[in-house]
Amino acid sequence: MKKTLIFGNSGAGKSTLAKQLSQRENLPHLDLDTLAWQASMPPTRKPLLESANLIHDFTRNNNNWVIEGCYADLLEVALPKANEIIFLNLPINLCIENARKRPWEPHKYESKAAQDKNLDMLIDWISQYTTRTDTFSESAHFKLYQEFSGIKKMLTENMLI
Repeated sequence: MKKTLIFGNSGAGKSTLAKQLSQRENLPHLDLDTLAWQASMPPTRKPLLESANLIHDFTRNNNNWVIEGCYADLLEVALPKANEIIFLNLPINLCIENARKRPWEPHKYESKAAQDKNLDMLIDWISQYTTRTDTFSESAHFKLYQEFSGIKKMLTENMLI
């Protein structure tokens, strides 16, 4: 059974890699962005327990899977069930470059224009990765990586695996 978690900074390529693995190995794919946020303006996080229950449902209903996101608090929910993790620890400049090239994500934005409206905010967010101390930070991701005892990979450049 393959149960893979992919995490890292925004723009690191988590969704791209998860989609590739999902298609190549016929794995159900869960993007944590789809269950982490309430449908509100401004966006606010769902209660952790609500998101955790959705993750438990997904992992219980699928024997194999790939889950990706930047939320260390949500990744910790699935971590005990994972047998592989991939930490996309790309340099910030590559994450920014990837964010600029990001195709439209219709499951997150109503249009490419709406997505692009958030690009400056996203680039600022990406730039703070190494200095933040929250659940989205490099330090939170390193902690997940260091504590995991299964198969683990850390990628530091754009590549396919």
